[in-house]
Amino acid sequence: MYQRIFLIVLDSLGIGEAPDAKDYNDLGSNTIGHIAESMDLNLPNLKSLGYGNIAPIKNVEAVENPKAFFTKIQEASLGKDAMTGHWEMMGMYITKPFKTFTDT
Repeated sequence: MYQRIFLIVLDSLGIGEAPDAKDYNDLGSNTIGHIAESMDLNLPNLKSLGYGNIAPIKNVEAVENPKAFFTKIQEASLGKDAMTGHWEMMGMYITKPFKTFTDT
């Protein structure tokens, strides 16, 4: 089967709002989409891996034969911080959200 798996986690490079965006005052969030609309984005390596196949991104077209498997995930755990997401990817389900500091 596979001899190696590389997991690329792009923290803070959101690709559209989550179903619970309203709960976290995140409606309309789409970091990569907003960046792509405001500048001439050029991501040839991510494009070749299939990044443009996840959702429409200006200048990052979908490819017919991506060089990797790709996905967009939605946390099942409670919380919205990076550590919760990282732990969940490794098999831990978080039932009590960590404290976050959003009033900065």
